[in-house]
Amino acid sequence: MTFQALLVSKDDDASAVLTPVLTGSGVGVQSCGYPDALVRLSEQKFDAVIVDYDDPHSAALVLQNATQPSSGNAAVTVALLSDKTRVRNVFGAGANFVLYKPISESQAQTSLRSATALIKRERRRSFRVAVQLPLQLRVHNGAQNGEPGGPEMEGILLDLSEDGMDVLAAQPLCPAAALTARFHLPEGGAEVELRGEVCWANPNGQSGIRFVDLPENLRNQLKTWVEANAQELPPEEPDPVSECKLTDLSLGGCYVETASPFPERAGITLCLKAAGIEVEAEGMVRVMHPEFGMGIEFASATSEQRAQVASFIEFLTSQPGTMPELLITARALAADDSYNSAPPPDMEDSLLELLRRHESLGQEEFLLELRKQRNSAEVASQ
Repeated sequence: MTFQALLVSKDDDASAVLTPVLTGSGVGVQSCGYPDALVRLSEQKFDAVIVDYDDPHSAALVLQNATQPSSGNAAVTVALLSDKTRVRNVFGAGANFVLYKPISESQAQTSLRSATALIKRERRRSFRVAVQLPLQLRVHNGAQNGEPGGPEMEGILLDLSEDGMDVLAAQPLCPAAALTARFHLPEGGAEVELRGEVCWANPNGQSGIRFVDLPENLRNQLKTWVEANAQELPPEEPDPVSECKLTDLSLGGCYVETASPFPERAGITLCLKAAGIEVEAEGMVRVMHPEFGMGIEFASATSEQRAQVASFIEFLTSQPGTMPELLITARALAADDSYNSAPPPDMEDSLLELLRRHESLGQEEFLLELRKQRNSAEVASQ
């Protein structure tokens, strides 16, 4: 299975570097200018959209069209940027990754490693199996007929993945509406009841629904069903990004230096290993500094998970100079809302607070504050 990227740039040098790097990773490339890009995005689905910011207005329009839910696209977006001071604006416009120009081959290979991993992960997560099954839908939050819970309506399940589904409802649904769906898996399978959010909707009642707060056992059940019924699945998940250096760690999060950071809001799995001790945690990237590093907030942890991280911190403190092995794997392009809850009231975490207010700081300001925290912690431990 070949992945497809749309490269929107008038820079021949950048195209000459990026095209062989992407094709070497199994990603086919279509190149075009800004006006043609809008047409292609309306007619095709792409796994990645790479847009040059030499024309900021046109580039922002391309990103807007590449990321709007009604397009059905779950494209990984990359911006090519000459002015580093505009990086926050570019992220705000919808870019997941940034490559600074001029682009060298080694830079492209390193920086696109995480992008390629997410392209493959997103295709596998969103891979849907066609099926026709009856289902019941109930729209919440007064989004249907003005009722608090909304009436239950009939519908037909058209296709299913581990993270979402397409349905044909008896009445048109509203984009962003929250709902509950019930159906039985084929061939006498178990009844499934889950919560979702409408990502896009057509007037004829057809809608795309993203699952919300899906329990892990149900996600695994759906994943198993998809794998058993799919004719051709995308490749298995790529290897973890292992060229990482852990520089800061707290109960709530960490900062990692790597030339291949994942984008802000990406869901990741982080595994720390040292001297026979291993801690695995899920997290969300709170801040990404292109070609330098990323700050990760751990998922809303149970007391057991916090105890694991605390034990690991205690071990590292007792073994000065120990450098843990760090492996980071992409889970999703956008983490769900479980990463946004407040830490326990008795948990003071200056690193987590810094990660959560990163948007008000430039990269140098953020790293300066991070170094101050690190120095204060070193002094306190002496």
